[in-house]
Amino acid sequence: QVQLVESGGGLVQAGGSLTLSCVGSGSFFRINNMGWYRQAPGKQRELVATITSGGRTNYADSVKGRFTISRDNAKNTVYLQMNSLKPEDTGVYYCNADVRKRSWSAYSDNYWGQGTQVTVSS
Repeated sequence: QVQLVESGGGLVQAGGSLTLSCVGSGSFFRINNMGWYRQAPGKQRELVATITSGGRTNYADSVKGRFTISRDNAKNTVYLQMNSLKPEDTGVYYCNADVRKRSWSAYSDNYWGQGTQVTVSS
């Protein structure tokens, strides 16, 4: 079984910063792509940022220049540094990962964390 556990959410004033972490655990060979998604009340879940195992990143236009995604492959951990936070960044942030369970198979399963709440007050 594979688990993704997020941490680091909370309440912050507009203009402030937060850093989210997500640790993958369980029995697997390697974690491929990792990413962060968010869901605001009444809205669909949306992509925030992704990062490949080699470190290539992709960001939603709304967070470019403010958020930075990074990862530590040795720790199976992905981070999201969020600066200059805005009220519209409020939502539940979910970690996502493509996990390759077996060294002899290129197939990967997709997993989600349970989410961590980020609230930005104006």
